[in-house]
Amino acid sequence: MSGDGLMQIGEVAARTGLSLRTIRYYEEVGLVEPSARSQGGFRLYTEADVQRLRLVARMKPLEFTLEQMRQLLDATDRLSSGARLTKTERARLRTTLGEFRQAIAARCETLREQLATAQAFDATLAEQLEQLQPQPAAAAKR
Repeated sequence: MSGDGLMQIGEVAARTGLSLRTIRYYEEVGLVEPSARSQGGFRLYTEADVQRLRLVARMKPLEFTLEQMRQLLDATDRLSSGARLTKTERARLRTTLGEFRQAIAARCETLREQLATAQAFDATLAEQLEQLQPQPAAAAKR
């Protein structure tokens, strides 16, 4: 990290576990913008940008569309802006975040079901492998 708290894309990639290509793609589709550019035109990111990228990375496996990600990011940006919210805006944000929580809960349930199915299949294969284990010599003569 440079003395001014700005990071180049390589450091951001290392800190987030995202590839350079993915970070550039997220910029291209408008999910994340670098906070600055160097004199040479290199992207420069702040800690807040890194946190935003981590949030996007957490949304990805939940199968949100780009538009849904934008909508959720807009809501979280508004909440973290520190601006006073009107009663109407608070209600709208509460509704938006509640809908996303419901979608996440549904996705979690689907993932739990998939995990249970995978675990049952793994147990079946383990039983079949156990049947293929070589028999001890004494047991084989009987």
